[in-house]
Amino acid sequence: MTTTSSWRTLRNVQARARLEKALPAIFPAPVLQHALARPLIPPTPRLAVESYWRNHILRADRLARALAARSGTPEGWTWQLGGAGHARSFRLPPAPFRDPAFARGRGACCICGQPVYRFGWHRDLWAGGAPNTKAGWHAACVAAWKFWIAPHAQVRALKLRQRHRCTTTGKRLLKTAEVDHLLPLYRVWREHRDAPWPELLGYWGAPNLQVVNRAAHVDKCRDEAAERSRTVQLSRFRVVEDESGFSVVEEE
Repeated sequence: MTTTSSWRTLRNVQARARLEKALPAIFPAPVLQHALARPLIPPTPRLAVESYWRNHILRADRLARALAARSGTPEGWTWQLGGAGHARSFRLPPAPFRDPAFARGRGACCICGQPVYRFGWHRDLWAGGAPNTKAGWHAACVAAWKFWIAPHAQVRALKLRQRHRCTTTGKRLLKTAEVDHLLPLYRVWREHRDAPWPELLGYWGAPNLQVVNRAAHVDKCRDEAAERSRTVQLSRFRVVEDESGFSVVEEE
């Protein structure tokens, strides 16, 4: 047995003993099963929950969007860019409950708006009757948020979902394959900004993500850049009506 193996074995024995000592009588069985199968066992229930969602990222994405749908769009909220409580770019997903004007306070998730319970869980398995006021987010929602803002970090899971086939060409995905948004985010901002908030999150989640080979991605980006350029050029012109009829003038 090597030094590394000896260290890992000893470390896991200690971590498992610490985990089992801290476990409550009720604990999600899939999370515990996952934790005990890890190369390095998480030593606390909270870390076990975080590890579970981090390694089941597509499941975390679905759950976070379902919780957001349960909360619904806050009354009076609209997707805006810049200013206090608003993202500076359309590349970040809208998050109304991170806005101080719509925040629900401690005990509610700042991402989906639903109550947070022990260990960052989304359901009250322990029948405590009240959320954890020391928590401000679900473990699943944190994993989903990281996925939404950096989907390329989960290219392995997305490749597996596609059975390692490029969605554009149908060929096998290469090592250089890249993650792409089916509907570009600039078009989401331009065409769908008034959609209900839970529906908007789907454009950052798995339903709007694909893995394509780099050559196909370059072609798609070229076409998108050309479309954006045409849109900018057309926005310089406007139609005016005068005595002679309609005419097109160029904005200065």
